[in-house]
Amino acid sequence: MSFSFKRTAAVATAAVAALTLAACSSSDSSESSSSASGEATEEAMEAADYGDITLQLSWIKNEEFSGEFFADSMGYYTEAGFSSVEMVPGPSTGAAELLSGTADFALSDAVSIGSAVATEGAPLKIVGATYQKNPFTVLSLADGADIQTPEDMVGKKIGVQDSNTSLFEALLAANGLTTDDVEIVPVQYDPAPLTNGEVDGFIAYLTNESLVLQAEGIEVTNLPFADNGLPFVAETITVTQDLIDSDPEMIKAFLVAEIKGWSDTVNDPAEGSRLAVEEYGVDLELDPEVSLEGAIVQAEDLVVSDETVANGLFTISDALQEETLASLAGAGIDLTAEDLFDMSLLDEVYAEYPELIAYAG
Repeated sequence: MSFSFKRTAAVATAAVAALTLAACSSSDSSESSSSASGEATEEAMEAADYGDITLQLSWIKNEEFSGEFFADSMGYYTEAGFSSVEMVPGPSTGAAELLSGTADFALSDAVSIGSAVATEGAPLKIVGATYQKNPFTVLSLADGADIQTPEDMVGKKIGVQDSNTSLFEALLAANGLTTDDVEIVPVQYDPAPLTNGEVDGFIAYLTNESLVLQAEGIEVTNLPFADNGLPFVAETITVTQDLIDSDPEMIKAFLVAEIKGWSDTVNDPAEGSRLAVEEYGVDLELDPEVSLEGAIVQAEDLVVSDETVANGLFTISDALQEETLASLAGAGIDLTAEDLFDMSLLDEVYAEYPELIAYAG
């Protein structure tokens, strides 16, 4: 089995308290996409030098970060004024790295960042979201527990990573259930406890563990969080309030490069997968078929929405912000939109470079 299991969202209060490879190949479709979305932008951007920065990834260098791989390999980071962007693999929520100053940007999720803000007063803000729809799921075997509804979890053993306890409790609460209705079994990120019968359900990612098991010929059932009372944004671009105050132009430059990179991967997920398998994650021996399927699923179902079609990638509508905040409230995390989100810089990017809105090739 290839090492492609996705680390699910971490609510890491303790971590908060404690505080590149460059690929050079690209497909024709990527080049056409970059020319369509990038030439006017490149001409409009003033020369800038932001030096070397660090981007904390939430997980290993797999297809989940294909937009970042495109941004690096196609030179979008360089065009934006960065000498280099070091991508540090997780697992990590990124909160501790941002607060300690060891990372300038982090890819995380609204639950993890919201928890840090609410419980620790962490001065962190989400400035954009790669995933409009979160990919978390309760994974089960079709010929086993076959968990199709939240009520099907009652009386079942559910494998939950320690970092995901609050998130799972929020799912239960959103569906009128409590921890008394299920048996929580501590697990790690390998779904072996599910396949060997130790648990009936397993907290996973639709784009990873589910696909890995299906590739092995195992029929599975998914109970997506987003479709069962717990919608929230994921793979969020998160920064410190200090960076927003001290260098907003650097954040905007980073967002421009990210938009270009993810525009390429939405238009050519196969190349994004190839970058992960053959270049950036080559040492992980990723399964090419699973990686490709994951890249396609995220490009078609998670990254894009009616909102992104109208307003561009990474945007988080007021409605989606409210849905996210409601999901957090179910986990006991009470915040306002102003506490967690700052969409002003992304708004400025699209106002200055409206050609970036049309990401579809």
